[in-house]
Amino acid sequence: MATIYQKYRPRNFTEIVNQNHIKIILQNEIESKQITHAYLFCGPRGTGKTTMARVFTKSLNCDKRKDGKSEPCGSCSYCERVTQGTSLDIIEIDAASHTGVDNVRENIIANARVSVTPNKYKVFIIDEVHMLSISAFNALLKILEEPPKQVIFILCTTEVHKLPTTIISRCQRFDFRRISISDIVKKLEYIAGQEKIKIDKSILEAIARQSEGHMRDAESLFGQVIAIGGQPGPDGRGGEITQEEADLVIPKSNLNLVIDFIELLEKKDSAGAIRLINKLVDEGVDLKQFVIDLIETLRKMLLAKISPSLAEKFALDLGQTLEARIAPLAERLDIKEIIEMINKFREVKEEVASSFIVQLPLEMAAISLCSATAEVKTGRIPAAGKPVHKTVAAPSSPQSPMSAAKNSLVKKGDITLTEINEKWNELLVSVKKYNHSLSFILRVCEPRSLESNRLCLVFKYKFHKDRIEQATTKALIEKVINEVYNTTLQVSAELDENLNIANNKYPPAGDNGQLLANSAEEKPEKNEVVENVLKIFGGKVIK
Repeated sequence: MATIYQKYRPRNFTEIVNQNHIKIILQNEIESKQITHAYLFCGPRGTGKTTMARVFTKSLNCDKRKDGKSEPCGSCSYCERVTQGTSLDIIEIDAASHTGVDNVRENIIANARVSVTPNKYKVFIIDEVHMLSISAFNALLKILEEPPKQVIFILCTTEVHKLPTTIISRCQRFDFRRISISDIVKKLEYIAGQEKIKIDKSILEAIARQSEGHMRDAESLFGQVIAIGGQPGPDGRGGEITQEEADLVIPKSNLNLVIDFIELLEKKDSAGAIRLINKLVDEGVDLKQFVIDLIETLRKMLLAKISPSLAEKFALDLGQTLEARIAPLAERLDIKEIIEMINKFREVKEEVASSFIVQLPLEMAAISLCSATAEVKTGRIPAAGKPVHKTVAAPSSPQSPMSAAKNSLVKKGDITLTEINEKWNELLVSVKKYNHSLSFILRVCEPRSLESNRLCLVFKYKFHKDRIEQATTKALIEKVINEVYNTTLQVSAELDENLNIANNKYPPAGDNGQLLANSAEEKPEKNEVVENVLKIFGGKVIK
């Protein structure tokens, strides 16, 4: 009995799923009779390379195909022989098991000179051509350069980078793409309809996601699901497949739980997030893979925020059901929050494998993300699972028209870099109230430029720059700038390894803003490493 993917293998160009960029060119060549002697089909496995080669050959030699048309009739004796795999005009060679030069000479060079059917093209389809030896490639190159009339070579490979450039340059190259989830689901729905099988679309989407863009894998997995599904009818077809039956075959997807987790982070429900993490551990879910899926989902949301077309083209295809879940979630989150989550979980991905408590890095990341917004806005961390209540600012006292006009000008960015530097020490004192170590990092930076309401801070060390670029840190600095300078500026960070900040440029100040005396504990250390540690953590050397 034929398997699903063999039974429903495309028999013409119309039935081939996706790959329209290739089909159109090949069909035009057939219609115009501008046939090339060598083609190179490269791309991932299970995307239709060999199928395309067979359909192309069938169409070229079809007895009933009309001039100016490209689709094979499918009913003539030649088309039937190609469908049954008995045509002598098509020679398929598996290069993985015929790697030597002798096989190329016997199976290709010798056979290419013998015509089987008059006025028909003889086509050699060489699968996994990258497996040939160097000497075999050299032998193949000779006949590619001077092919016999009415002979066509179609080379198929999943690893085009392993082919000699001399071979590639003599072929018309076509790059096959992975097939989208929506296109795979459409094909599976067609098969289910033909087999009279009732199955929920969410199951088909799960099969499509598991196949990762490979149609053959999707059809093989669907065949396994059918094999254990509902009771078939008298003709061996039909029945209904339930989610429980499908779960016996399809590896459990964590994407629904990934979205559940992001929703909990968006609600700042750290207790719920921790419960979900430990549920994953109890069920034996691979946390590292969960974090990878989490990052890919967040990346899709980020691209969607920038441009929906970017997400559609470059991001993970989740299928219609999951796409409907993340769309409103992406709307509620802003870009800064998504970037912060991605950065946090990139760190977690590296820590999960080595943590003595496997879920601890993910738990800490969840708590940090749930409390970050409240910490910046109110200076406190909310209790786990409790919502953060936003405080409403009291209405300001009435201003005179002159005063209001002055403040309006300042808030539009009417401030100079000189004014920024003059009051920088005051900013350091204000930052210290929120974050002690951050004030030491800002003390060793240089406010270098101010353009279009964007203040550029320059640092000598990358770890200082990276700290400033964290979303919560940047938000805190911008908040303090607004307090100190009464203006709204955006902060950016740059690196300059030649930066040299004078020791007394921004002298240390206490919490009340008074400059401290030059005591021994405030003198800069000569050891640069020690000096940097002291600046970051606010410590001192005790002699």
